[in-house]
Amino acid sequence: MLNYQQRGQGPDVILIHGLFGSLDNLGNLARSLEDAFTVTSVDLRNHGKSFHSGDTSLGAMAGDINELMTSLGIHKAHLVGHSLGGKVAMEFALNYGHKVDKLVLADIAPVTYTHRHHDNVFNALTQVDISQMASRKEVEEAVGAFILDQGTRLFILKNLVKTDTGFSWRLNVPVLASNYEELLKAPEGTPFTGPALFIKGGQSPYLTEAHSQAVAARFPKAQLKVISGTGHWLHAEKPAVFNKLVRDFLS
Repeated sequence: MLNYQQRGQGPDVILIHGLFGSLDNLGNLARSLEDAFTVTSVDLRNHGKSFHSGDTSLGAMAGDINELMTSLGIHKAHLVGHSLGGKVAMEFALNYGHKVDKLVLADIAPVTYTHRHHDNVFNALTQVDISQMASRKEVEEAVGAFILDQGTRLFILKNLVKTDTGFSWRLNVPVLASNYEELLKAPEGTPFTGPALFIKGGQSPYLTEAHSQAVAARFPKAQLKVISGTGHWLHAEKPAVFNKLVRDFLS
């Protein structure tokens, strides 16, 4: 079963992080909702403290959410997902629609992406041997040769684990790297006719006007909100605005 954390009380909300992330990524949102909702934050398979598996399909990950809900006795919930977590939330809604109240998708579209946004990150994770490095600073410098953006670099370094024998990554790097194409695929299933909110980072290329037809076909009641002055990490760049949009929609 997936690793998870639960807080608050009230209607159920499940928060799903993106690629290379963990349940901490949406912690700010979780804290802002806990006075009115029971918030369950999860680590996706091959991420955080959840189990590792060779199957990285959206269907398998949506199945993990279903299994967790069943084990926790959650019959219906709101789902909030960012990036890959948004795709998992979409896949869940398209296949387990009767278990979804409302859906919030942060900066992601229900399409197959052709642009490989994460090649530099995978190059860092697969080509840098961190096992014999002496310090976190040494790892950061080595990774920095591939990941120039400091914010992304610090985000990836949250997965760094120090063991008795040296450093390692908490992520299942080999499987995520070799199955990257699976993660780029569009979610599939029966259209979800419940309320759905897509939140776009104003400067992000992940969710654009070109995706509107794909959104409407799968989520006919979809609304769109744009947070200006933000990129793909909109929930971290303008948390107060993001949190309010989510809360207002779920309430």
